[in-house]
Amino acid sequence: MSRAGTIVRHEIEEMTVKTDEFLCQSCGSYFPAEGFHGRNADGSLNGDYCKYCWVEGRYGNPDETIEQMCDSCAHYMIKSDKNPYGYPDIETANRKLMERLVTLKRWKV
Repeated sequence: MSRAGTIVRHEIEEMTVKTDEFLCQSCGSYFPAEGFHGRNADGSLNGDYCKYCWVEGRYGNPDETIEQMCDSCAHYMIKSDKNPYGYPDIETANRKLMERLVTLKRWKV
């Protein structure tokens, strides 16, 4: 299942975040607690961001806008064989992802 697809799974099942998972505060995806945290500049684990969004102490794509993040992740959230919990279309996926992104640490203003 894609990283963005896990957002949909959690939403549909109305699950709370378990201690064996964390929510990336940039892309809004749930990840296993082991092996998916980003790394700070000193090599320590970052508790807020995934390894795709936080690399060596900075955002992997520091100039990315919230709209660009939404565009790059929403297509993973559409229902497919690999993502049976997905949304029916790209418009719904974009809307739902944007609703989540605006609540995250990276995007709050």
